[in-house]
Amino acid sequence: MSSLHSSPLGRPADNLLYLTDEQLRQGTEAMFFAYRGFTADPDKILEEISYGRAHHRAIHFINVTPGSTVNNLLSILGITKQSLNRVLRKLVKDGLVQSIVGREDRRERHLFLTDQGRELEKQLSTAQHERMRKAFRQAGPEAVAGFRMVLEAMMDQNMRFIYKDLRNNGNA
Repeated sequence: MSSLHSSPLGRPADNLLYLTDEQLRQGTEAMFFAYRGFTADPDKILEEISYGRAHHRAIHFINVTPGSTVNNLLSILGITKQSLNRVLRKLVKDGLVQSIVGREDRRERHLFLTDQGRELEKQLSTAQHERMRKAFRQAGPEAVAGFRMVLEAMMDQNMRFIYKDLRNNGNA
């Protein structure tokens, strides 16, 4: 039986329609440990400069949506304004992010990575991309496509909209 028609447990894909609680638990655990691996390399880099994952997420999404507003970043990250302000204050102070007052609405702040910020983002994403590239090559194209479908299906509808808008337009 080809891997296209088999589950990771070696059972026919049709059985995936009727997953047992044990199979779902195993999937949950696999996702947990995969996430730990996915964040391990960037965490080492961040720890050296006294940053955490919130800084990483902010840097990542400012990079993919240059000029995005603080409110837009809030909707992407799903954190409190207070938490984001704390993260952004440090990133601006450390010269990684530039906050520019809006031309049309002076209450808005548009966020951009500085050269130093882009360099850090490149280090962090390169570490994650190498891990993903290796896993994707091992799994093969059908598994990669299926993985993306599963991730999108797990997103809340609003998050899926933001994700697709980000992918299609480079902004959310």
